Parts: sequence; C-alpha cells; structure tokens
Amino acid sequence: MVDLTGKFYLLDELDETFVKECVDVEKYKEYQGRWVKNAYDPQFTVDGKYDEKAAAAAESLDIYICMKMKADNKAFKIEKHVHNYPHCWRTDKPVLYYPLDSWFIRSTAVKERMMELNKTINWKPESTGTGRFGKWLENLNDWNLSRSRYWGTPLPIWRSEEGEELCIGSVEELYHEIEKSIAAGFMTVNPYKEKGFVPGEYNGENYDKIDLHRPYVDDIILVSESGKPMKREADLIDVWFDSGAMPYAQLHYPFENKEIVDNRTYYPADFIAEGVDQTRGWFFTLHAIATMVFDSVAYKNVISNGLVLDKNGNKMSKRLGNAVDPFGAIEQYGSDPLRWYMITNSSPWDNLKFDTDGVDEVRRKFFGTLYNTYSFFALYANVDGFAYQEAEVPVNERPEIDRWILSVLNSLVKNVDACYNDYEPTKAGRLITDFVNDNLSNWYVRLNRKRFWGNAMSQDKLSAYQTLYTCLETVAKLMAPVAPFYADRLYTDLIAVTERDTVASVHLAKFPVCNEALIDGELEARMQMAQDVTSMVLALRRKVNIKVRQPLQCIMVPVVDEEQKMHIEAVKDLIMNEVNVKEIKFVDGAAGVLVKKVKCDFKKLGPKFGKQMKAVAAAVAGMSQEAIAELEKNGKYTLVLDGAEAVIETTDVEIFSEDIPGWLVANEGKLTVALEVTVTEELRREGVARELVNRIQNIRKSSGFEITDKIKVALSKNPQTDDAVNEYNTYICNQVLANSLQLVDEVENGTELNFDDFSLFVDVVKE
Repeated sequence: MVDLTGKFYLLDELDETFVKECVDVEKYKEYQGRWVKNAYDPQFTVDGKYDEKAAAAAESLDIYICMKMKADNKAFKIEKHVHNYPHCWRTDKPVLYYPLDSWFIRSTAVKERMMELNKTINWKPESTGTGRFGKWLENLNDWNLSRSRYWGTPLPIWRSEEGEELCIGSVEELYHEIEKSIAAGFMTVNPYKEKGFVPGEYNGENYDKIDLHRPYVDDIILVSESGKPMKREADLIDVWFDSGAMPYAQLHYPFENKEIVDNRTYYPADFIAEGVDQTRGWFFTLHAIATMVFDSVAYKNVISNGLVLDKNGNKMSKRLGNAVDPFGAIEQYGSDPLRWYMITNSSPWDNLKFDTDGVDEVRRKFFGTLYNTYSFFALYANVDGFAYQEAEVPVNERPEIDRWILSVLNSLVKNVDACYNDYEPTKAGRLITDFVNDNLSNWYVRLNRKRFWGNAMSQDKLSAYQTLYTCLETVAKLMAPVAPFYADRLYTDLIAVTERDTVASVHLAKFPVCNEALIDGELEARMQMAQDVTSMVLALRRKVNIKVRQPLQCIMVPVVDEEQKMHIEAVKDLIMNEVNVKEIKFVDGAAGVLVKKVKCDFKKLGPKFGKQMKAVAAAVAGMSQEAIAELEKNGKYTLVLDGAEAVIETTDVEIFSEDIPGWLVANEGKLTVALEVTVTEELRREGVARELVNRIQNIRKSSGFEITDKIKVALSKNPQTDDAVNEYNTYICNQVLANSLQLVDEVENGTELNFDDFSLFVDVVKE
C-alpha cells in the first residue's frame, strides 16, 4: 500500500471499508507515512539536490524491518545484496515500479508473418536484421500499448461499469456518438460543434479548433447500446505507436490519400535510418503495424546507425566533459568536412570514435587537395580563356594518360553508384577520396603540369583541359550527397563559365552515368603498377634521405611473371621520370641477384597446422630461392614434412628481400624493387642543377612574378656548384624562363641559398 511517491499511505487516506476488511490497523500504524526507500524521503533532497551520503547513513525501512524480525526471532539470515536496479537518469534515484492493468496488441498472432517479411528487408548491417531484430521477433511478446500519463494520445476506448466497450475510429464517429450521448442526457452540449468543427473537412484550420489529447477528451461521456454511461479508459497510447503509424498518419490515411498507400506508390519507404537502439522501438513498431494492417513491410532498406563516441571509445557526456559541441565543430571546420569525416571514418552502423584532429585532416587532405586541383585548373583556364567551347577531342586521339584518368573516372562512377545503391556511403566516400588524392591530384595533375604551360592551344593542351574539367565536374556530382555545399560551389563555378549545364544547383543535375566503353582494365593495371613502383622507390629514397631531385642510376626489378614485366615495361619511361632514375633493369626472380626470405604468420598458420607448426616454421625458414619464386608465382607451395604434405599460401607468410651493398630493397605483395643509392659525381652535378631550378622557382613565386614573366639570374661562384651550372646552364634557363644565367664573384643584395654544407647567393630580376 505504497503511493506513487514511494510512501506508505496514511490510514485516513485509505478507503474505510478496505481498512476495516483488509488492514490490521495496530500493526500498520508503525508503517503509515514511512518511505520505502530513503531516496524518496524529501528530507534528503535539499535545494533540488539529492544527498546520497546522508540518505545512506540514515536507517532505512528495510533495515528497520530486518532488525524487527531478528528481535522477534523470525529472521534466519540478514545480509545485503548489490544488484542492478533502474534509476532515474536525472536524479540517480531508484525507480519504483508498480504492477498496473494494461492494454495489449496481440502481435504474437502475426509473429511468423513478421519474421517472413523481415527476411525480405535489406538490413545494413545484415547482422542487425538476422540477429538483434530477428531474434527479437523470434521471442516476440504481445505489445503493451497503454501508458499511464497525464497528457498524450488517448486510448479511443470508452467503457461502462457493466463492461460494455466502444472503440472510436475517427473524429467524425466521435462527433456523432457525442450527439447520441446528448440525446441520452449524459452530455449537455457537443464541444466540437460549439467550436465550429465540421466533420469531413480535412484541413488544418478545421482541426485546429479541437484538441483530441488527454485530458480534454476525458470530459466526453458516451452512451452504450444498453443506455449506460461510458467513460474513456484513463490510459494513453504508447508514443512508439505514433512513430509506427507515421507513414499513414502523416497522410491522414485512410480518410485522405488512401489510393497512394494502397497501390504502393508512396509506401513502403525506400529506406529508413536510425540508431541501432531503435531496433525494438521505431524499427519494430513500423514493422508490426505494416504487417498487421497491410501484410507488408514498412521499409525496403534499413541503416541502423551506431553511436558517436569520443576519441578513446567512451560515450560522450556533458557530465564526463568529453562531449563535443557539434555547432562549435561546424563553426571551426565547416559542415562538409565534418560530414565527410563522419561518413568516411567508419560505416554508419559502426560506432564512430570522434576526433577533431581527424576532421582537420579530412579538411586539409581531401577538401584542400580538391581545392588546390580546382585552383590549378582555374588559373591556367583563365589565362588561356578555356570555356569548353571547342569541339570535343576524341578519346582515342587523347594521350594515354588522359585515357587512363578517364578510365579510372568511369570506374569510379560505376563503383560509387553501386555503393550508393547498396547503402554503402562509407565505401563511396573512400573511393572518391582515393581518386581525388591519389589519382587526380598526386598523379594526373602532377604529371601533366607542363601541358598547361604552353602558349598555343594545341590539341594536346585542349585534351588536358577537357579531361581535367570532366574529372572535376564528375567529382562534384559524385560527392554531392555527402558534401552538399562544397560540391554545389565547385559545380556552379565550373558551369558558370562553360555553360555545359543550366541547372541552378548540382543537386538538380543528372547523376553521372558510367561509360563502359571508356574503361580500359589493362591500362588501369599498367598505371597502377607505375604508381606502386613509384611509391616504393620514393619510400626507399626517404629511407636514406635522398631527395627526388637527385638523380640515381638504376632500379632493378625481379619479375615474377611475364604479365608483370609487360606492365612495368609499358610504363617504364613514366616510372623513371617520376622517381628520377636513369634506367630500369629486369632480372629473373630466381637469378640470385636478390636474396629473398620467408617469414611465417603464426596467427594464420597456427590454427591451420596445430602441432605441425614447429616443423612448418622450420621448413619455411629453409625454403630455397627456387621454392620462394614458385610460391610467389603460383600463390602457394607444398612442403613435405615427414612424408606428409603441407600447403602454404602467400597470404600465410611474409616474403621479403635482403638489402645488398649499394642497394635498398622493398617488397609489396608480388612486387619487389631494388634501388641503387650510390651517387656518382655525374649524378651529383645533375642533382645540383635540379635543386637550383627548384630554388629559383620558389624565388619567382615569392616575388610575385607572373608565370609568363622572363627573368635574368646572377649566381655566386662556388667550387661545389660551378661545374653543374656550366654543364646544365641551358637546362636551368629553360626551366625557370631565364634569358641568362651568369656566375659572378659576388652577388649584391642577393638571396641566400643554404645547402647542406655550403651557401650561395642569387639575384633574380624580371626582364
């Protein structure tokens, strides 16, 4: 007999008949007015703050009862147990539960059908649909529909004391039932008629006249078929019922828009997205109502979102001080970088460890790179007056590098479109990022800068402009769903000049369509090989701190098969130019020039071979060069251990090459490269010339010279550079647009150039 505040009722608060028949007054007196838990006692809450320590120190009712039972010799054993118990999220006080009568929807009657329909839904991830949600349906209980609240959507059920019931299905029906009640004498007026409500008029102005929520609707008394008064059930409808009825309620179904729901032109939804914690909330109520009313799914696809955690993987909380203000982050980094980071960092259904450093990295690396690429294009396009008004250069007449980037671009369109259609925005974003950073900026633009520098608009230059423009325009469309503002600005800036589209926004433009005819898999494979070799050689240069501007003599490649050799041979000149080496030599993988070794991956091989692992490890360590070559070529190799065979695969081991004197070696899968790092005097002089070109170009830039300005250069004499300047004078002049380059004894007011162990002075003057 505890009230809703957690206190035993006072005797005078109870029904006299109930007290007389059911209560031992003398025994109950010592408990009346007492709190069942100290947490509910107002004396332990001062100025709205709960004093947990004071409450814990005071004797509680449970201890009082235990001690009394012990004194009466009725207690066998007294001890405290710590257990999980629901607490209020605001006050941290324990929650008091009461058993109440409830209304239920018999959802178990359609459990099997709900399970069948669930199998037709595309869940992202699939495990949520088959596991968390699927298991929930398998163990389904009836839906507890009613809630005890003061305000909300009422249960539309009226009951008489004799048990007669009436369920109201519309406002119009309720309106007419009120009229019957007036005729029976239970109501004097129709409140809806008084307020001017007109049944059948489905507009906002009409419905704004009435309020169907509790407590207003509780004033309505209806009449039963037997002429008895009927009052509404006091409970409300679970708010999750509102969410489940959303697809139909927002259309005022079935009173309006019935056709578009029934003929499935509006319904079910293509996809929904919500937190994974809604599995038993919104996901379920939508599914349950759709199954019970329409024998249909409510949605075709579901993206169940994970949580946003702090960078250490902890839940964000103001109380813990690890919460990030989203508006502050938007203000600092921009909404598009924030959105791109969150989508590309992890799949929507995985928990995201949010780190502002990661947002900043996305802003710099992706958006910064794309901005620089566009700026490069715009700079030269404005100089040359390029507006895409010329006839399209046929793709088959464009240079191989143009055909390659267009092939990669169309592969990108194909893959990104497939990812979007499969509700995989993370994969789509990562594909776009890789294309912009690795292929478009770091490879295509960097390799083709000189094509934009010429004076005349040759076909080669026009092809470069058209190709780069197409890439930028397409990227803007592809990224638009994830970065709507940035993409829109990029696209509108492009079309404002070319007028290739007349839409007001990228979001009104047609989404790119892949041109399969432009995809050349062989060309992409060759260029990928060039990128891989280049990346490995540049990494080797960094290892010994040799700049790219310093030429080196040779790269040696032990080829695994003819296909690999053919791909590298086709892009040999490109690789040599990129990594600044004089030649590439191919050697037979088994020729013994490079010594290779194999190392076991015990995590993979251990479960595979168990007790044999020790013998397998010894056999792998002792593999001959011929055996290693066979393993690389075929992807697997058979070991013989005490008469038994053991098959290992390349994925089970790590294959690496040992460095040889004067060379550095790198491995990546089947690809091995060896770089000769010995710098001869001849190579040193060429390196000096290239370094001087770089330094003078930087001076041009910092001085604010136009890209077409001619200059003259005076350089102070130095034994370490004079030979290089004399030998490569013409080369340096051509590179920096100098009419002359002179060595002088002294440069007045020149710029100091610091090298590792000496300095020079240079004077750069515009002519």
